[in-house]
Order: sequence, then C-alpha cells, then structure tokens
Amino acid sequence: MSVVGEPDDELLARVFLTRVLEPGDEVGGRWVREFGVREVARRLAEGGPPLPGVGGKRWTGLLARAETARPHEDLAVARDAGVRFVYPGRPEWPGQLDDLGDARPLGLWVRGRAGLRMWALKSVAVVGARACTEYGAHMAATLAAGLAEQGWVVVSGGAYGVDGAAHRGALGAGGATVAVLACGVDRPYPRGHTQLIGRIAEQGLVIGELPPGDHPTPSRFILRNRVIAALTRGTVVVEAAHRSGSLVTARAAQRLGRHTMGVPGPATSGLSAGVHELLRGEAALVTDAADVVELVGDIGQLAPDRRGPVLPRDLLEPATRQVLAALPGGRPARPDEIARRAQTAQEDAIARLYELRALGYVERHGDAWKLTRQAVMSVRSGPGPC
Repeated sequence: MSVVGEPDDELLARVFLTRVLEPGDEVGGRWVREFGVREVARRLAEGGPPLPGVGGKRWTGLLARAETARPHEDLAVARDAGVRFVYPGRPEWPGQLDDLGDARPLGLWVRGRAGLRMWALKSVAVVGARACTEYGAHMAATLAAGLAEQGWVVVSGGAYGVDGAAHRGALGAGGATVAVLACGVDRPYPRGHTQLIGRIAEQGLVIGELPPGDHPTPSRFILRNRVIAALTRGTVVVEAAHRSGSLVTARAAQRLGRHTMGVPGPATSGLSAGVHELLRGEAALVTDAADVVELVGDIGQLAPDRRGPVLPRDLLEPATRQVLAALPGGRPARPDEIARRAQTAQEDAIARLYELRALGYVERHGDAWKLTRQAVMSVRSGPGPC
C-alpha cells in the first residue's frame, strides 16, 4: 500500500517502518539517513531491488513484513487507546535519542499526557534484577521516591523486581515516572503489571518503539535498554547478576557518555555481583537519591538559573503554559483548584505540574503547589502572559 504522497507522509512512512524494521536496526537506520524515510518506505512497499547492505534472503523477509504493514490502521488503534506517535523533528522528540546514531528509534509510541521531551530533560534510569531481593526492592523504591521528591523523573522498564519497585517508589512519592516497554504500549507486559502500567500512564508516561499490539521477545528487551540509557541523564543499577540485562543498559549509558551508578550489596550475593563489577570500572557508587543528584545534577543544561526561569516560557506546550498561568502568584494552590482555573482534568494538571517542577517553575508544598521565586520574577518581567 502507498505510504507516500499523502498528507503526513513522513508520519505514515515511519509508522510503516516500525512494522518492517526491528528496533535498533542500524542497517535500516543508515538507509533512513542516506535515502530518507519516505524513499525507504516506498522501496519496501513497492518491492523494489534490495537496498545496500542486505542479501536477497533478508530483503525478501523485509518485503514480506512490508506486505502486512497497515500504518493507517496502527494510527487508528493507537488513537483509540490514547496513544500518539512522536518522531524526530517533532517538538516532543527528545533530542538526546539522536546520540544513538543509526540505532536511533524511528519514533516512539507515547501513552500519557505529559510532554516527553520536557520530562526527559531531567530524568534518571533506575534498573536492576527482575528476581530481586527484598533489599533490592527497598533500595529501588527508596531511591526512586527520593529522586521524585527532588523533581527528577524516574525511568525504568516496567518489569518485575527492581523496575516495578522503582516505578512504585516514584508514584508513591507523588512523582513522575516513565516506563519504556519492549512491546506495544497498548498491551502492557508483564501481564501482572497491567494495573501498575495503567497507573503510570495516568500519572506519567508509557513509551515504546513497537507498534500497537506487538509482542516482546528476548532481543527486543535488550534493544529497549539502549532507549532507557539514551533518554536519561544517568543510569542507576540496583542488584544485577553478571549476565543481567541491566548491565546492558549501564554499558550503553557509558558508551553514550551518561553517568553510570551502582548500589552496592552484600559481597556474598550473586545478585550484586554485576553491580560490583560495574563499580570496579567507571561506575560511581551511590546509596541514596542525594548521591545520584550530586552526580547527574551538575550538567550545565540542567543547572537552574536562580535569577530567571530554567527555560523560556514560550518553549512550553500551550496546555502546560495554561496550567502555569493558573497558579496564584502569592500562595500555594491544590491541584483541583489549579485544574479548574486551567480548564483541564485534575490528572492532566498534576502531570503538567510535575513537568513544570522539573523545569524549575513550581514547587510542592505538601499537597499543594506554588510558583517558585524565579517563576514569579519571570511572570513579572516577561513580554506577555503565559
């Protein structure tokens, strides 16, 4: 079927390719870079001669997958599930994913109200063993809660064990969290985390490279980890055996120049052996959220300017600016009041408040929210209303 020559043909071409190319396919990424996404999609859809770098057998396999791709249907299913597709060049695309080069995602399916680009600016990955110990779960939840309380977005993979504990820790602190899945974001996996992933979608974001309804495989879990590493400012590993997938995330973070951290465990625990191996290398030892923030918070782009806003208000999405404008100038306000003033749902207001906190515009006061001093100064001195 045709995927070019229509309105939004780049969107359709990228959605089409998510059905044909596997995540992290560097050959396919090189095609997109050299020929353009529309031309690659056209060649695959029309069954032309092989593109460079693949043999006839693999090209035949790609053509067979292309015959079953239905980008219009995928977009319709996603829309019904409250899912959008974000891709390079769009305002919500996190630029740090471009560091992956030809392994960069074609795009990301995003479920949740918050803006992915803004949240990724101040995010930390917390990953570790699925079959973690009680100590590992405690440390993951405590770290995540501490990071969330300090305005950091906690990113993990939605799996059992450390991932789930990290997500729950952030949610329990009333904070922001992102789950990066190795399957379609409309089909939560593992099934036992359906309720947790649904809660993350309401209070945070659920994202993934694979189109609606697609299933996870062992290789997709491994490839998913590069997105976690690239999206965040640093990766913390809490319990990992020598061959843990969490170490793949940490090593990807190191290759990308991100901070890599590990939480030490008992010397007798096999689940801490992988972490200790990291710590003997370039990873930093951390034991609480303060240790993590001390490392990742010194990045120049993230250091808040005490004399003004962290980012210009005109870079905020309109709905986020509306929530910012709804906060009273001189007192804290509860989320329900802010939502009424912003004419939006309370869940949406809360998601955008966490985004604004990460950017230095607002701060929490118990269950209420208040403009920071620099935000008030920005409003007074800015060229116009938010």
